[in-house]
Amino acid sequence: MTKTAKRFYVVLKGLNPGIYDVWAGSGGAEEQVKSFPGAVYKGFATREEALEYAARSGYPNLPDRTTGRHPEAPQPLARREHGEEPASPEHRTTGQGVVIYADGGSINNPGPGGYGVIIREGNAMRELSGGFRHTTNNRMELTAVIEGLKSLEGDPKRPVSVYTDSRYVVDGMSRGWAKKWKKQGWMRDARHRAENIDLWSVLLDLSERYQPRFVWVKGHAGIPENERCDALAKQAALRPDLPPDHAFEKGETGVNQPTLF
Repeated sequence: MTKTAKRFYVVLKGLNPGIYDVWAGSGGAEEQVKSFPGAVYKGFATREEALEYAARSGYPNLPDRTTGRHPEAPQPLARREHGEEPASPEHRTTGQGVVIYADGGSINNPGPGGYGVIIREGNAMRELSGGFRHTTNNRMELTAVIEGLKSLEGDPKRPVSVYTDSRYVVDGMSRGWAKKWKKQGWMRDARHRAENIDLWSVLLDLSERYQPRFVWVKGHAGIPENERCDALAKQAALRPDLPPDHAFEKGETGVNQPTLF
């Protein structure tokens, strides 16, 4: 059997973490992991697989260190056509329908988690927050967006924009990964089941109703709404007596986890 050639390399832990399209030689992926204790890296045949792996592993913002040697090399992470925009005051303008800012995370990942949401419509603004006793960063990022969309009322045809610093969420929706997984019976490929199926399923349903535009923004870049959502999420994760994330604790999300008592 012929092995599939690896053309992209994801270095999660190494001298210079990032996404590479060259293995050997100066500045290549091998140089980043060769003498680095505990290096974590993996090769892929396509850029989509590389980006998806980085996002699923909790490293959605890895630097793009590709050389352009391959035609499929990932484009710079600031490109707008994949739902990404630079941080700017434009995110706070009104008159563009509903604007949702969402953020989430967990302590120690997995661990106690929280989410924060801001919903703006015209001059009105609402805040939402909540959390779970044992969950993950990605689940809280997804939950934040879900809770924001679930809170909407009125005409479902009005424009809705969702701003989040989670590439896992933005790429999952804008690049069509979630739809592809669902079409494939929630399998990422022939051997690997998708993760957080319960939440992706809900988000896909809500997206069918509201047709939101997903926009990535850089975290901790001075956007007040994003900073506020981050604060709400952290505060929520520290609340006492948080409820269980039942699906996660029962291993019904694509990732097996022991039930906590």
